[in-house]
Amino acid sequence: MNLRTGALRFLRARWPVLVRLGVWSLLESGQTFLVGYALARALDAGFLAGHARTGLLWLGAAGLAVPAGAYGTGRVYGVVAALVEPVRDRLVGRVVARGVREADARSLSGLTQQVEIARDTLAGVVMVSRAFVFTAVGALIGLFSLAPLLLAVVVPPLAAGVALFAVTLRPLARRQEAFLTADEALAGQLGTVCPALRDVTAGGAEELVAADTGARVDAELRASRSLARWSVARVAALAVGGELPVLLLLVTAPWLLRRGVTPGALLGALAYVTQSLLPALQNLVHGLGTSGSRLTVVLRRLTTPLSPSSRPAPQDGPDPRTPATTAPADTGTSSAAADAGNPSAPADTGSRPASAVPGSPSAPPAPGSLSAPADAPPVTADVTARAPAPVAALTLDSVTFAYGPASEPVLDGVDLSLPAGGHLVVVGPSGAGKSTLTALVAGLLEPGRGVVRVCGRRAAGPDARASRVLIPQEAYVHGGTLAENLGLFRPHPVPEAELLKAAEAVGLTDLMRKLGGPAERVDPAALSAGERQLIALTRAYLSPAPLTLLDEATCHLDPEAEARAEGAFAARPGGTLVIVAHRISSARRADRILVLDGPRTACGSHDELLRTSALYRDLVGGWTTDDTTPAGTPGPSNDPAPSAPRPADAPTPAATARPADDPTPPPAATPGPAHSRDLAGTPGRADTRGPAAAPGAAGPVR
Repeated sequence: MNLRTGALRFLRARWPVLVRLGVWSLLESGQTFLVGYALARALDAGFLAGHARTGLLWLGAAGLAVPAGAYGTGRVYGVVAALVEPVRDRLVGRVVARGVREADARSLSGLTQQVEIARDTLAGVVMVSRAFVFTAVGALIGLFSLAPLLLAVVVPPLAAGVALFAVTLRPLARRQEAFLTADEALAGQLGTVCPALRDVTAGGAEELVAADTGARVDAELRASRSLARWSVARVAALAVGGELPVLLLLVTAPWLLRRGVTPGALLGALAYVTQSLLPALQNLVHGLGTSGSRLTVVLRRLTTPLSPSSRPAPQDGPDPRTPATTAPADTGTSSAAADAGNPSAPADTGSRPASAVPGSPSAPPAPGSLSAPADAPPVTADVTARAPAPVAALTLDSVTFAYGPASEPVLDGVDLSLPAGGHLVVVGPSGAGKSTLTALVAGLLEPGRGVVRVCGRRAAGPDARASRVLIPQEAYVHGGTLAENLGLFRPHPVPEAELLKAAEAVGLTDLMRKLGGPAERVDPAALSAGERQLIALTRAYLSPAPLTLLDEATCHLDPEAEARAEGAFAARPGGTLVIVAHRISSARRADRILVLDGPRTACGSHDELLRTSALYRDLVGGWTTDDTTPAGTPGPSNDPAPSAPRPADAPTPAATARPADDPTPPPAATPGPAHSRDLAGTPGRADTRGPAAAPGAAGPVR
């Protein structure tokens, strides 16, 4: 049964309601009739004839018709409700039946939104259609009563305008449906993309998602333009049917007066057209043209059964609500690093080959021991192949950057050359440009002057994307399995043996065991900040990118876990490591240290900088360690992460660090926490021990 047949059957079954609707609408017709007829009689039989009392009586009759018409309109609303509410009840029953019997995923939207749209628009269509019909009947009867010749002037353009409008209804409905479809598609796309923006960015799918979303925006734009073009026909129908009769009455007034039409009748005709027919036609065109088209679309959707191909298939595998993204192979660092302030879903960036992310297929590791087999392949085989020996891993040529044309440069003429396999730590006071430097190397920012090159390629270009990986302070973890998180930067699922070996190297083994193994799904909200950092560090360790940028990526780890992770990265064959440090121990482990402070930039080893850089000496200051802390005891941190055991070959940390020519005897180590100052020059966490990775390594700077 089609929509038209069903509507006719519904109306026939409710003929008493239609009769009541017609009766109350007659009061509106009576008011319309008196608007023009009483005015004509007041002029012809009253004021023009010299009988002012008669004229006033006719005007009084027209005034009394207004409250009568208003009363009828009020009663009409109740009758319309009796007509519309059963339609709503039927639609609700149909929608519920579809949702239950046919497993229609759209049933909730249909019940809560589309059914209400259908009810409201149906009520509007009934009101404007009824008002036009009864207003037109009252006005045409009044014109005939005044002078039948007036119908010859008013009816043809009125009929032409209504016919033109009727012809446009079907094309308008089709274009309205196309627009609604495009709008729903765009809304659905945005509803999927917006909650998963960090997943999209971390997976390197920005261009793919932007192209898909842009295509939907363009489709809605085309649909809206087509709808707007057809809307012009409504304006033409309104001009022909409502405004042209006024012009014709004025033009033909002399001719009508010569043929016996009285001045009162002519004025009454103008009143009928301007006060009754034109407003009624306007309401019909705008109401039925918009609401009627939308009602047709919604009713068709709610009453058309689902085709078998459109019914949702049963869901297998992972939770379908988990966002799925495939990372293109040529995608690199992304602006998600700017979201490091959100600990619940921060982003890290790097080279992103195609990889599994939440919802993507991946070969789950077999259950078993979390210890890496002795014959497991090395995890860094791809690194040496990607790092050409003759080319420096990182070069900065007179790099200057400011956050505005009138701002002081954050970096001013910085020159740097870091060979492949190098280990650089960046230190400086707060606001010195440490994170800005990593953003420039990651390609997130472009220098105002100078050039940044990664493995010989411009950092801001697409060729450098696969050569670097950036882990910011707030690490990104998605809701897939642990193996999918760790293999995010790899083109294929990482073998379990390689995952276990990387976890052992970085210090993730305890957390991996706690989570249930590589094949278990991860709840990012249930992880501490330190645990998220360990996952992100292991992911970067497994990345084929030769250059690793750690922007305070270990700040939530205890010193031993930090030393273990940094040692793992420094030991990667061919791997180059750049660290924005917050502990002096990180600087002591590095080959070179870059001290940033605007134009006063210095670079060298720890001992060299102690001799030549006053700023570095101030940052290092006086610091102590507590050798009484048992090895392997977790150090304090804002958000503790699983600690790693001290490497067996690590020397015992020295108690103090001072220039070689300082005659002052070293202070004695004091048990207990030391109030500390980190390398950024801001108050830091208290720590009583330092990781032992190099002679003289110690805890955070005081």
